[in-house]
Amino acid sequence: LTDVHMQSVVGAAKGFSRCLHHAQSLDSPPDLLINGGDAIMEAHGRNRGSVARQWSLYREVLQLDNSLPVLSCVGNHDIWCREETAAALADGRKWAMDELALTRPYYSLDRNGWHLIMLDSVQANADGSWYTAHLDEAQYEWLAADLKATPANVPVLVVTHIPILAACVFFDGKRYEGQTWNVPGRWMHADARRLVDLFDKHRNVKACLSGHIHLTDRVDYNGVSYYCNGAVSGAWWFGAYQ
Repeated sequence: LTDVHMQSVVGAAKGFSRCLHHAQSLDSPPDLLINGGDAIMEAHGRNRGSVARQWSLYREVLQLDNSLPVLSCVGNHDIWCREETAAALADGRKWAMDELALTRPYYSLDRNGWHLIMLDSVQANADGSWYTAHLDEAQYEWLAADLKATPANVPVLVVTHIPILAACVFFDGKRYEGQTWNVPGRWMHADARRLVDLFDKHRNVKACLSGHIHLTDRVDYNGVSYYCNGAVSGAWWFGAYQ
């Protein structure tokens, strides 16, 4: 479940509640829920009181309407910052982690025969400015070591907020002009080739889940299925995005 974009208006709380009840009432209910990021409507540029109210409502709906474990990663809208700098991004990420009960921005665990890896794809640019989608070097080295330590017979699921690889990013608005396809670095991982090459060394990486784009697709490439899972909120609770 990704891109909930919780807010106090437009029926967001009721919509999220219905989503949670639907997931838990499936004929084959899930063992856990994955929050793919952007749990709240908007933290960037908002005052602290507004952001705190969004988080409070998100937690309230989860507490009232969900009985399943929840794994989370941080989305760009979850990060409170008044300035578009690396330092502000780091401070805002810490607040989001506290709200999501995360001790680390990226982590892994084993569940029901699968190895689950939750990554943090919202990273500052090398010059310290605002973000693009990629893994910082420390996170990449951790991921490589984590995959190496995972037995080859254990299937791996990777979760990021922003897609590592997606097709829908090419169809969100006018993306082809002047004989060139243009996909912003905030829409899909700038280090996609590096990650695809890493996964190629570990053939037990079976699937990658993401959100962010508010569109759904599935790309099967080099033995890995990449799922962009749309948005619980659709167009931020105003109908379908497209």
